[in-house]
Amino acid sequence: MTEQSIPKATPMPKRLIALMFLYTAAAVSGIVAKQGVIFCLLTLLMVVAVFARQRAGLWFLRGYTLVQLAMVSMLPFILDQGDDVATGPNTLNLAGMPFEASDYAIFAVLIALCMVQVWLVFTHKVGKFFNRAQNFNLMS
Repeated sequence: MTEQSIPKATPMPKRLIALMFLYTAAAVSGIVAKQGVIFCLLTLLMVVAVFARQRAGLWFLRGYTLVQLAMVSMLPFILDQGDDVATGPNTLNLAGMPFEASDYAIFAVLIALCMVQVWLVFTHKVGKFFNRAQNFNLMS
């Protein structure tokens, strides 16, 4: 078999690699903080499936994106609840320095991340990465 007859694998898009590292960091930090451990483990399984070029990884990634889009779409309703929702500055301790951010700033960051995620996951380049040629030849 010559080198020309072997189809070349599509390289993984760099933006998808960055997104997978972001998911990995978020999942590991959630496991360390013991917050949503099962959700974090499922996220890590999705990352492994994406790196393995499994079609289920693409479906899982797109479903994850649609669920996040639905949750971000509900943010105006959540902010409109008034006293029923705990609002105010949220304090985050980064490297020993307290960092305060309002709910609107946090929601703006979440909306921006969701927009980038939707743009990335549904591009043709990412879908093409998961198309593998079926090869049932066990010897190659």
